[in-house]
Amino acid sequence: MSGTPELRGRAARLARLLPTGAGQAARTPFVLLVVLLLAGGLIGLLVLNSALSEGAFRLDDLQKDTKNLTDEEQALQRDVDAYSAPDALQRRARELGMVPGGDPAFLGPDGTVKGVPGAAGTAARSPAVPPPEVLAPAPSTPAPTASPASRQPSAGASATRSPVPSAQPSTTHGR
Repeated sequence: MSGTPELRGRAARLARLLPTGAGQAARTPFVLLVVLLLAGGLIGLLVLNSALSEGAFRLDDLQKDTKNLTDEEQALQRDVDAYSAPDALQRRARELGMVPGGDPAFLGPDGTVKGVPGAAGTAARSPAVPPPEVLAPAPSTPAPTASPASRQPSAGASATRSPVPSAQPSTTHGR
C-alpha cells in the first residue's frame, strides 16, 4: 500500500482540481504573507521613529524658547523692581520737579480739623533722604481764593477751627 489513500466519488473529483505539488503551492502564499507583514511592520516602525524624532526636535526647540522667554521675563521683572524702589521713585520725582508733601491735616467726623497742615517741601525729612533740589523759585503771590471753605488753615491757625463740611464723607485719622 502506498502512503496516500484512494479517494472515490466527489472527493476524487476535488482532489483532481488541486495541483499535485500541494505542499509547495500552499507554502507560497504563507511565505508572501509573512514577508509582507514583516515589511509593513518595519515601514511602520520607521514612520513611528521619524515622527518621534520630529516631536523630540520640536520639544527641544520649545524648551529653548521657554528658557529664553523666562530669562527675558526675569530681566524685565528686575527692571520693574529697580524702577519701583523708593530711592528710584524719589530720584525720578525730583527730576520731574516734585517736592515732598507737607504735614497733612485731617477732618474729624464732627468737622473739626485735626493737625496743622504744612506747606509742600517743608515736611520733616529723615537724615537718609537728602533734600530735593529746587530748580526754580515758586511764585510768592498767593492765588485768589473763591470761598472761605476752600482756604487751607495757616500754620498758626487754631486746630479746633470748624470748616464748612464738604459733601464727601470724611474718615478719622489720628496722628
